[in-house]
Amino acid sequence: MEGHLLMSARERNRKAAFDMVVRGAWTLADAREHLGLSYRQCRRSYRRYRREGDAGLVHQSRGRRSNRQTDPDVRQAILHRYDEVYDGFGPTLAVEKLAGEGYVIDHETLRRWLLAEGKWQRQRRRSPYRQRRERREQFGALVQMDGSFHHWCGPDHAQSCLIEMIDDATGIRLSLMAKEETTEACMRLLWQWIERYGIPKALYTDKKNVFITNRPATLEEQLAGEEPTTAFGKACAKLDIAIIAANSPQAKGRVERAHGVQQDRLVKELRLRGVTTIGGANEVMCGGFVDHLNEKFAKPPAGKEDAHRPVPAGVNLAEVFCVEEQRSVANDWVVRYHNRLLQISKDNRVLPRPKEKVMVRQLLHGTVQVVHAGRTLRYREIEAYPVVKVTEPHKAMPQPATVRAAHKPGPTHPWRQSRPFSESRASGASRP
Repeated sequence: MEGHLLMSARERNRKAAFDMVVRGAWTLADAREHLGLSYRQCRRSYRRYRREGDAGLVHQSRGRRSNRQTDPDVRQAILHRYDEVYDGFGPTLAVEKLAGEGYVIDHETLRRWLLAEGKWQRQRRRSPYRQRRERREQFGALVQMDGSFHHWCGPDHAQSCLIEMIDDATGIRLSLMAKEETTEACMRLLWQWIERYGIPKALYTDKKNVFITNRPATLEEQLAGEEPTTAFGKACAKLDIAIIAANSPQAKGRVERAHGVQQDRLVKELRLRGVTTIGGANEVMCGGFVDHLNEKFAKPPAGKEDAHRPVPAGVNLAEVFCVEEQRSVANDWVVRYHNRLLQISKDNRVLPRPKEKVMVRQLLHGTVQVVHAGRTLRYREIEAYPVVKVTEPHKAMPQPATVRAAHKPGPTHPWRQSRPFSESRASGASRP
């Protein structure tokens, strides 16, 4: 056969097998097994090869126009219409618009045409660009804080929340198990961190309402020029701890990865010890489990200086980690707080004036303090306001006189029988 013949890899493989049959090295059954064909198909292909040569192995439809191919004139009209009206439209949207004009075509077909003409580019969905952030150099410069809900005590027990703090520079961690990621639980964990290492410079958290609030500012905050903050944020502000809110979980990836370690190691440790309660889990973590993780995974910081600050003299952490609310003093020096009546004692050195604002502070262990002008006021809690009893009137007391109706003279009364004044004037009678 003259000229060149293009063959696929499968067709060349068939030629090599059939040549082995022609030379007598293989039988047709050997060729069938090698090619993975049925015996009848292999025999038909072999006969065509012996009759037509290499051309008999080439697919008969090669070089022919497909029966499903779109007419070139229609294709050209669609591409011209796309350039004229729908330039920049995606293939899916363009097909919807073209269908309204009578051009029915599949969106993948139009996509291939546009790619072949260079009028469309594949648009890959790229993940958001995130630049790798280096660790902070100093221990305590930035501490990541987050909570993880999981079946920590096994699948047969309810979920609980493991709150973790992990230093960005060293990877040193501290954990606390709680029922929920509440303000009290986060305050207790930060309190433990401060007692162990000192006051950190900043906390890296998510935008949970424990740390960040979206509520509008109150009237008092507007007058004072303050931003709305949470109770946890107020406690951090007292200690000059900055709260940095992360925009994505990947931003605080160190604490997120620490959750994965805990969900593997802590769950198995609690199972080995048979712990099924939140209190038992905290005892395990405080009993050396967290210290073992710090020894295994923590690394020395790049900077030698410690960024933690000691607690200032005179600062009571119990009065820092609390919930504070402003209340008004009533005229009888009673302060209402969550359906409780707090009667301020008279023996306080400085008493607030009625209608004046005081700060009611509830500590984590439940104690309530009333603070005014930087002083804690003495008070006593009363159950309710005293009820004034109205006494009944005594029976010996004189009863009020009965109001009598006005007397109206009868028709035969002499007053009605007297002559009218107008008639006496008319008759010339003189006045008596």
